[in-house]
Amino acid sequence: ARGVAQPWAEPGFVEAVARLQRQRRIAETRGPVQVHDRSPLCTLALAEYLGHPIGPELAAELAQARREAIYERSVFLVGSLGFVTRTAARRVSLTDALAFGRVHARVYADHGHELVDVPPGPVAQRAAFVAAHLGPC
Repeated sequence: ARGVAQPWAEPGFVEAVARLQRQRRIAETRGPVQVHDRSPLCTLALAEYLGHPIGPELAAELAQARREAIYERSVFLVGSLGFVTRTAARRVSLTDALAFGRVHARVYADHGHELVDVPPGPVAQRAAFVAAHLGPC
């Protein structure tokens, strides 16, 4: 949107992602159950995948998440549909997306999370799968 061809290659990209995730987490504090699309561990996986250093904002978010047990141990990992539709924002190949998915899974497992694989399927089917695992909220 800002005309940067490869924003992920810019210095500070991972820190900007960590900052945005923190802002979103803090803004969503309603209700007994929260479902987050991403966590600091996703950003850690991104940093590892891109070869970026872990900056102070990401390190602080990781430490707080661990210290305060902000996230449940069970983590939903959404399975690949077997293709990637490229857009101006999504320029990753299927091969790279699958490799990044493996990094994600390893990072979460390395940090003691139980991985719940959400099988490929239509959005409504995936949402129903997640809702069934969450139980009544």
